[in-house]
Amino acid sequence: MPDIIKLLPDNVANQIAAGEVVQRPASVLKELLENSIDAGASSIQVILKEAGRSLIQVIDDGKGMSVTDARLCFEKHATSKINSVDDLFSIETKGFRGEAMSSIAAVAQVELKSCRPEDEIGTHLIIAGSEVKSQEPISTPIGTNVIVKNLFFNVPARRNFLKSNAVELRHLISEFNRIALSHPHVGFEMHHNENEVCIMKSESLRQRIVSIMGKNYNEKLVPIDENTSIIGLNGFIGKPEAARKKRGEQFFFVNDRFIKSPYLNHAVANAYEELVSADHHPSYFIYLTVDPSTIDVNIHPTKTEIKFEDERAIYAILRSAVKQSLGKYNIAPTLDFEQETSFTVNPLPKHKTVSAPAIKNDPNYNPFDLSSSQSDFTAKKVSSSDILALEEMYKQADSKNLEENKDSGNQEELLEVEEERLPYQMHRKYIINHIKSGIIVVDQQKAHERILFEKMIQAIANNKMARQQMLFPLTIELSTEDTTLLQSVSPELNGMGFDISEFGQGSIIINGIPSVLKESSVRDTIEQILCSLNDEEQASTRFEEKLAKSISKAQSIKSGQLLNVEEMQNLVDELFACEQPFYTATGKPTTVTISLEEFEKKFDS
Repeated sequence: MPDIIKLLPDNVANQIAAGEVVQRPASVLKELLENSIDAGASSIQVILKEAGRSLIQVIDDGKGMSVTDARLCFEKHATSKINSVDDLFSIETKGFRGEAMSSIAAVAQVELKSCRPEDEIGTHLIIAGSEVKSQEPISTPIGTNVIVKNLFFNVPARRNFLKSNAVELRHLISEFNRIALSHPHVGFEMHHNENEVCIMKSESLRQRIVSIMGKNYNEKLVPIDENTSIIGLNGFIGKPEAARKKRGEQFFFVNDRFIKSPYLNHAVANAYEELVSADHHPSYFIYLTVDPSTIDVNIHPTKTEIKFEDERAIYAILRSAVKQSLGKYNIAPTLDFEQETSFTVNPLPKHKTVSAPAIKNDPNYNPFDLSSSQSDFTAKKVSSSDILALEEMYKQADSKNLEENKDSGNQEELLEVEEERLPYQMHRKYIINHIKSGIIVVDQQKAHERILFEKMIQAIANNKMARQQMLFPLTIELSTEDTTLLQSVSPELNGMGFDISEFGQGSIIINGIPSVLKESSVRDTIEQILCSLNDEEQASTRFEEKLAKSISKAQSIKSGQLLNVEEMQNLVDELFACEQPFYTATGKPTTVTISLEEFEKKFDS
């Protein structure tokens, strides 16, 4: 029987390995930006086309590469960062595995131009599908310019798995923002399809957060600072009232490297307990500094997951620091056992002595003497005519009640039947109604979402989405990522009744809205639209359907809203007139039926 194990060709092996590192255009951008940071760049420029599908270009003013290094950087496991196994436990750079450039070159067409300060001339390298096409001298500025074209050109199946341009662009901006937030001293700029996305100069951390998240973010930030023998911790957390339904504004950095950690996120969320509602998430930008020997960054290909040596201690320190910061800035109640300011007394002036307070009293004052002129309270005597008037009032009330309840015994059964049919609102959230087999419970918010969604879909299908101009244009401050994301779907938004103009850096201006939308719900609707655009599970959903879901969610009757009997009955009637009354557009149930048998089991158990 012949041998069956064989070595794969280099090009096939490289494409397989590239699958771990290069998952989408954002993966390429991340690796190139990290290389620029490691090269000591003070200014980095990013140029994108078609959400990175056709072009990802990163230009930096770092230290550049020699002719030999430019060629070797595309070889597998070629790195300048580590020489031995021990170096893995003292990693202070971004990249170190020597996989990034070789993986990118395996699935794209790559050009590299680089020059060092000490060299008079640089080098120009062209490589595609791991095959070097040419390498020659070139006159180029100091630093490195990497051009990645036609990603996955030789792996069409991988290219087909990419999401829409809007989704891929969101991932690109997200990676860009993470690097920019971890290095505020570096200047960054990004352009997409020849449109400026953002330009940021070297600035403070607070300024960098505001540059990325929006101008109105400055007033939402609370500083956090804690230093212990285990960990150093600084950055900013958001005020509770600034919490959002999106999770996208939560950032952890360890030694200036962005990480994801559900465990540490739980520590922060726990500190905000009772300050933020369950469906909202606080913002934070927290930077942790630890001894590199106490962490392992080599547990995930993208290096976004880290193993801590003393995770429990870090959890406790982080939670305590967040609570302390919230309390320090009068956001959360706190107790300071070292000093209570209400008992602080200013020092006495010189030559002054403390004297006992004088007590004044009136020995003739009698609190039980109602006629005394000294009393602050007087008693009013009730006359016999007042008593007779009160008795007459109560008699009239009793007479009226008797008249209203006349013949009630004959109608008792009818009243009971009518009351059975009347809906009842429980906790201003659920509508309860009797049915033959038991009761039906309707979630008023989810039911209204379903009703509005079907009305919206029908209006869209019939091209009856009218627009209403706003009396006063509304400016909404957004993060760079959200602004660019909305801009990518602006034709669809305008076609659905919105009139949005001036997509500036971190803001949009809304001049008109769909006629079905209330002006008071515009901000909530925009946030719902962003949530749906960020949801990759809805990537294949038509934009019209996403918009209908967003508006119906923003416009729906909310839990806690009091409804009268007529409103409840109309809501139930409209729900069961829908094509699909039992589920919302996102698949959540609108009703729950409880049978009499279920009640009987509860009492029999």
